Amino acid sequence: MSDLDALEGWAAPLIAALSPTARRTLLRAVAVDLRRAQQERIARQQNPDGSAYVPRRPQRAERVGRVRRGAMFRRIRQARHLKAKITPDGVQVGYQGRVARIARVHQTGGLDPARPGGPLLRYARRQLLGFSEADRDRLRDRLLAHLAGDGVK
Repeated sequence: MSDLDALEGWAAPLIAALSPTARRTLLRAVAVDLRRAQQERIARQQNPDGSAYVPRRPQRAERVGRVRRGAMFRRIRQARHLKAKITPDGVQVGYQGRVARIARVHQTGGLDPARPGGPLLRYARRQLLGFSEADRDRLRDRLLAHLAGDGVK
């Protein structure tokens, strides 16, 4: 049993006992916190375990056009792509549409064409979404603060 399963085991009945309005408020705050934590970790170019992302492959010298340098995933870490959603069962933080396909390829280290109709390339595994120890601690603290009556801050 993981730490997250244990946290869910004791928190689920307490959250279920809340009024629907209080539950929605708590879940919305948790979803926003998790999304923000994921965005910050992606900006630091780190996997959930704290290891650095595998760097980009070197570009060919004869490549025409702009050579990409700098941080990866600058655009897909924006809130308009990284969605936080409240469901009756809990919260979801993830991607949708075309961005979800791109994120999935990097999350699992899969094959994908670099351009439409182009050859398939193997992308290195870079975990965009996942729980770190800090995320678990943040989630636990948020739940405890809310249940203790301090409210959601």
